[in-house]
Amino acid sequence: MDALSRLNADASLLRARLDILSRQASSGRKTDRLGDLPHEAPQLVNLTNDMARREVYGRAIDQSTTSITVTQASLQRLKDIASAFRSEVAMRLDAKDPAALAVFQERARVAAVEVGNLLNTQVSGEYLFGGSDLTHPPVPNPQALMSSGMATSIATAIGGLNNSNASAVAAATLTAAQNTTAGNSPFSAFLEDPAGGANEARRSVPAADHQLVAYGVPANRNAVAQSMGETTGSWARDLLRGLFSVAALGPAQAQFGQGFGDLATRLREGFASAESALSEEMGALGNVARHLESTKTRHQDISDILQRQITGITDVDMATTLTQLQGTRTALEASYRVTSSLGELTLSKFLR
Repeated sequence: MDALSRLNADASLLRARLDILSRQASSGRKTDRLGDLPHEAPQLVNLTNDMARREVYGRAIDQSTTSITVTQASLQRLKDIASAFRSEVAMRLDAKDPAALAVFQERARVAAVEVGNLLNTQVSGEYLFGGSDLTHPPVPNPQALMSSGMATSIATAIGGLNNSNASAVAAATLTAAQNTTAGNSPFSAFLEDPAGGANEARRSVPAADHQLVAYGVPANRNAVAQSMGETTGSWARDLLRGLFSVAALGPAQAQFGQGFGDLATRLREGFASAESALSEEMGALGNVARHLESTKTRHQDISDILQRQITGITDVDMATTLTQLQGTRTALEASYRVTSSLGELTLSKFLR
């Protein structure tokens, strides 16, 4: 009975070993329970958490990259508008051809509305140029821009143009474009609020541990660009100021040839400033996009290394496991045969 008991105990161990090896051969993993890996558990937890954190960074980078791509496309179109009015419209403003002014005025009105709509660009329901106010348009009413306080003030200033006051008129339009008070600014109250969007940090993405990468471009102020020349300090305000000015220039102003020409020169400078600043913003965003892409690649490379380390802890060597499985199965079958033989053993057979 002692021998038979030992054989049964050995068979139980073999069966348990066979069950473990069968599960490992089926899943490819050593175990599904962290408690079965007491020595490796802390390292496994750290490796898994590190991989999960890098995956979150990767998803955040993907989302911000999409926003950057759409922002770049909007900025390109805004730059195209500034370029067209600098090189085509402002250059062709001619006091001797007042009839052509009506065409330019209408073109400026249409372009102003397009600028407003471009600044209201959305991705996944979030306004790209609205700062941290993602749910409200940065330009509340783009269709009514021509009746905004800024447009009206600029039209009033241009209405007083004569041959000797072009500089004063230009200065008045500059002041109107810089006015951030409610009722004058075409931008949202949040963006113009000193306690709100006017001074808040740009929208950023957490790209890595302790690393925030700014990529947001607010509608009412420059992100990184430094506007130069005839400027309000903001490419958006410069662009709208120029469009509102062209829209206000009519035959009444064309009769003042000298003043008209001087103001047209100022307008070209303003459009050039907006165009240059937009190029700078686009270049900066391109650098951000490349940095984020390289950061994402680095996360993926490190995650691949971490995954190999995790695999070394959690996964079995399949060839070794299959060999052990077959050996254990053979040993268990042999144990069953010996147990069966002992069960049939009698005294007479033992004494023979």
